Amino acid sequence: MYRNAYVLLLLTALFWGGNAVSGKLAVGHVSPMLLTAMRWGFAVAILGLIGWPRLVVDWPVARKHVPLLFGLGALGFTLFNAALYSALNHTSAINASIEQAGIPMVIFAANFILFRIKVTIVQVLGFLLSLTGIALTASHGDLSTLVKLDMNFGDALMLIAVLVYSGYTVALRFKPDIHWQSLMIVLTGSAFVMSIPFVIWEYAAGRLIAPDPTGWALAAYIVIFPSIIAQIFYIRGVELIGANRAGLFINMVPIFGTILSVLIIGEDFQLYHAVAFALVLGGIWLAEHSGRKMAARQQRELGYLPD
Repeated sequence: MYRNAYVLLLLTALFWGGNAVSGKLAVGHVSPMLLTAMRWGFAVAILGLIGWPRLVVDWPVARKHVPLLFGLGALGFTLFNAALYSALNHTSAINASIEQAGIPMVIFAANFILFRIKVTIVQVLGFLLSLTGIALTASHGDLSTLVKLDMNFGDALMLIAVLVYSGYTVALRFKPDIHWQSLMIVLTGSAFVMSIPFVIWEYAAGRLIAPDPTGWALAAYIVIFPSIIAQIFYIRGVELIGANRAGLFINMVPIFGTILSVLIIGEDFQLYHAVAFALVLGGIWLAEHSGRKMAARQQRELGYLPD
């Protein structure tokens, strides 16, 4: 079970790392809100063709949870990506990728405060290391800027995106017991509906950029991999090992995102990025190792595993 979850979550991180790079490449080729609407509009169309019969079967259950599902789609899909694509107009893809690693810290804190889910001291140390790496990245290597609240607008938007996606991940525990195809159709449909007001605002503000050929190509990648495949893998990973441990794999997004940013975009890799990397990787290793030991100990106590 763990091996399957790890593969799914690593691929999720790879595709999401590519999402940040695609969002950066899309600057000037398609506007952020329109890209968000295109992403979820095409995604719901594709998923609908694949899973409509399943949704018909699951609709009696899904209908009872429409407000919750709409909220999940709005948070995890629309608001997060609108913030991400807007942030990439003001900060680098490397920074945006690394800052997403703050999501597990917020998940840990929310799960403990709201649901009293146990965490170990080592897990706390792990996400504190990750937090330090995120702060170093958001401040561009100068932590004093955080004290002065003198932060790049794009990095500030990314911190908002972190809070939004963390809330989505924690709230997944309340999703109804329906097939993943039905769940994704409803979530992406909700995300598309929620994105329409943002597109209208973008047009009214004179900021709308219709996609050119490059914009269409980037949108195609974003629809297929980060939007559909990665979301399915992430939901399944949460089901297999829980939100706390699955959320830690988001810390791999900066690794893949940075590699792709350097190779594809040609962004500069700074010393503070290397330090942040070390902190993030150390944090994910400590927290995941401790979480796996705690889960095994709990299973032994329940008689599921031999001593």
